[in-house]
Amino acid sequence: MMSAQFESAATRDWDFPRHVAGTALLVAVGGEHGLDPATLLRGTGLTPRDVADHHREVTAAQELRVVRNLLASTPAVSGARVGAAYHASTFGPLGFALLSSPTLGDAANLALRFIDLSFSFTPLAAVVEGDDVVVTGDDRGVPDDVRRFVVERDLAAIWTVLREICGGAPRLSAVGLPFPAPPPEHDAAHRAAFGVTPRWAAPHATLRFDASWLGLALPQANAHAFALAESLCRDLVSPRRRRHGIAEEVRILIAQRLEDGAPMAAVATALGLSERSLRRRLQDAGTSYRALLDDVRARAAERLLADPELALDDVAARLGYAEATSLVVAHRRWTGRTPRGLGSPGSASR
Repeated sequence: MMSAQFESAATRDWDFPRHVAGTALLVAVGGEHGLDPATLLRGTGLTPRDVADHHREVTAAQELRVVRNLLASTPAVSGARVGAAYHASTFGPLGFALLSSPTLGDAANLALRFIDLSFSFTPLAAVVEGDDVVVTGDDRGVPDDVRRFVVERDLAAIWTVLREICGGAPRLSAVGLPFPAPPPEHDAAHRAAFGVTPRWAAPHATLRFDASWLGLALPQANAHAFALAESLCRDLVSPRRRRHGIAEEVRILIAQRLEDGAPMAAVATALGLSERSLRRRLQDAGTSYRALLDDVRARAAERLLADPELALDDVAARLGYAEATSLVVAHRRWTGRTPRGLGSPGSASR
């Protein structure tokens, strides 16, 4: 069995950027209850096209807005039922790394190491107490109006994915949830997600299972795949951890509005700020709106130009340029080269 030592979670703060897959899952659950995407995305600035874009990132605030819209329209929806709909594949490279981990214990530490590649709003800690592993979710910083939903969702998603990567083998011995018991007709979702009836009004949100499961060899363990996936996780998370705060939020919102030119007024409105206030806060953070827009465009251009199916005019449009010649000029400034080896702006279309 692995050493009974768990790493500390990489962050205790849930306000980190996250992949759009978690938001897409919430929209899908809403659709099962007859809700259209426009209702669920109201107030987020996101469109159904954003939700379908597997390159898209969203802010924590945008995902929480979708949660609030879902609960406002379908109050009885259970966080546990939504959490049980998550799969390892929902987490992208992190999910691939979990699947290919040597043991369940290795996968647990990997999840803590890259918790900011997840969708969690509940900071986690894991310890071994006697013969049991106890995973505790800290819900103190979660907004009151969504606390029950996101805590139940996060714990159910964690357990669902851990069981999935193990081939369904482990079983929980106990679950604690710090909320009043739901009506009996709603408790089935919790038993389905956890395999046991939770202890309600518990002091903390906890999952408890036998520590012997930590040494379980995972059915899809693969050392080469694990090393590759862990490297991908590190490549994804490193820039995020270097960039944080207002600049990172602006960067994400710019990317979502790039085709429309990402006007500063639209991004400021999404943040609840005036343009003047946004300009000042970015200056305090050591950057500017123009610099962030340029950086987002440069990164997006690198990805889009690698797609042989996209004409240069299409790439320019997706970057918010009115014409391909503007992209050619910008690309020369970013890289010293014309895109795709073009010799002049007149060669802009394939």
